[in-house]
Amino acid sequence: MARKAFASSADLGEKEQTLEVLDDGVYALTAEGDPNIGAIEGEDFLVCFEALATPVAARDWLARLREHTDKPVRYLVLSHYHAVRVLGASAFDAEVIVAHENTRALVAERGKQDWESEFGRMPRLAKAADSVPGLTWPTLTFSDRLTIDLGGGRGDLVLQYCGRGHTEGDIVAWLPRQKILYAGDLVEAEAALYTGDAFHRDWSSSTLDRLRALGAEALVGGRGAVSRGRDAVDAAIEQTRDFLRVMIREVGAVQEADGTLKEAFERTHAALAPRYGRWPIFEHCLPFDVSRLWDELSGVERPVIWTAERDREVWDQLQS
Repeated sequence: MARKAFASSADLGEKEQTLEVLDDGVYALTAEGDPNIGAIEGEDFLVCFEALATPVAARDWLARLREHTDKPVRYLVLSHYHAVRVLGASAFDAEVIVAHENTRALVAERGKQDWESEFGRMPRLAKAADSVPGLTWPTLTFSDRLTIDLGGGRGDLVLQYCGRGHTEGDIVAWLPRQKILYAGDLVEAEAALYTGDAFHRDWSSSTLDRLRALGAEALVGGRGAVSRGRDAVDAAIEQTRDFLRVMIREVGAVQEADGTLKEAFERTHAALAPRYGRWPIFEHCLPFDVSRLWDELSGVERPVIWTAERDREVWDQLQS
């Protein structure tokens, strides 16, 4: 059998980007399974959601956005700390960079290691990597909820923490008037989940329950197409939940049988591949996903820090 290229290192082809106007002044940019990004217009300012991996990549997005609005960016909202979501922040010239308080702590604890890890796993996303000036630090953090008045009759934007999930600091951006939800990587629409820094049991239960209870009629996940209509939104949430539950079931079964991490990976791969194997980054993510879940079910409460060296060790152990 041919050796699998490490993570997404062989995925070098450009993805087609699609800018969608979801409502008056509400935007999403999707890119065939690459990280999604969004923006919401206030009366005289912009709120941007996510920052992409580098300032050069972010400027390309901003050029597309400027075809629709020239309002300045007042708030840049970061859903969590992963490098491919935050290191393009300097391009936005935002007055305020908003994140959960746990995200700020995670940047301090493991931001540098994550930067090296993610750029090694996904080199194509690290467009002009030398343009990154350093770690991205939030300037405003919160614990549960932060409401931004958009002004001009546009309603509110609610930033909300729904519990531990993809990381221990994920937040979503919710437009209750328009019923549009930017879910970050807590929900993926036909893109594989990355759970290497996750809390699988919380995510698959109470956290997704809180997201579903919002009643969104359009959802921008972390990757994949925009989900439109309540049925499609609920389907995206439930396929995310199913991915997690299958992982928990299969890895748990191997542990109960005193099996090995390699056996857990192979069993989980076999269970997920028929439904999810064709989705973007499935092969890339699964070794890291199973490794973290193995630790979690073994009693390791917080994810072990990923480094470029540890990435290769786990990949070689499980994908060989």
